[in-house]
Amino acid sequence: LWGLLKGFGISAEVAHNFWTFSAQMVRILPCAFVLIGLFEVWVKKEAVERHLGRGSGPLGYLWAVLLAATTVGGIYVAFPMAHSLFRKGAKLGVIFTYVGASAICRIPMTVFEASFLGVKFTAVRFAVSLPLLVFVSALLGRYLEGKGYQMPG
Repeated sequence: LWGLLKGFGISAEVAHNFWTFSAQMVRILPCAFVLIGLFEVWVKKEAVERHLGRGSGPLGYLWAVLLAATTVGGIYVAFPMAHSLFRKGAKLGVIFTYVGASAICRIPMTVFEASFLGVKFTAVRFAVSLPLLVFVSALLGRYLEGKGYQMPG
C-alpha cells in the first residue's frame, strides 16, 4: 500500500497479484468449507480410525495418497481436511502423507504434467517422490508420536 502511494512500479504488480490471489481464494474457500463440513458429517470417526488410524498399517498411507489425488482445491482444502482427519483419529504419519501427496499427485495436475512433459517423466517422478514421501511421513509421524506431540485445536 505504501509503495502504491509513493509510486513504486513493482507495488502495482504486487497489488494486482494480491487481488488476483484473494479473488481466487474467495471463490474456492466456500466450496471447500462445504465439502469439509460434509466430510465431517458423512464420514464416521470409526471409518477414519480403521482405515487411516494406528492399526491401518501401510494401507493407511495408500488411502491417504488416493484421497489426496482426488482432493480438488489445492492447499485451501488440504490443510482443513488434514485437521479434520486428525480430529477423526488418523495417525500423524498418514496426515503428513496426505498433505504431501496433495501437492504431488492431484489428478488434474498429473494429467496436465503428463501431457506436457510426458508419461515417462510423470511415472518417474511418482516412482521417486511417493515412496520418499511415505517414508519421511512415517518416520516423522513415529518420531512426533513418540515425543507425545499433539496437534493444537
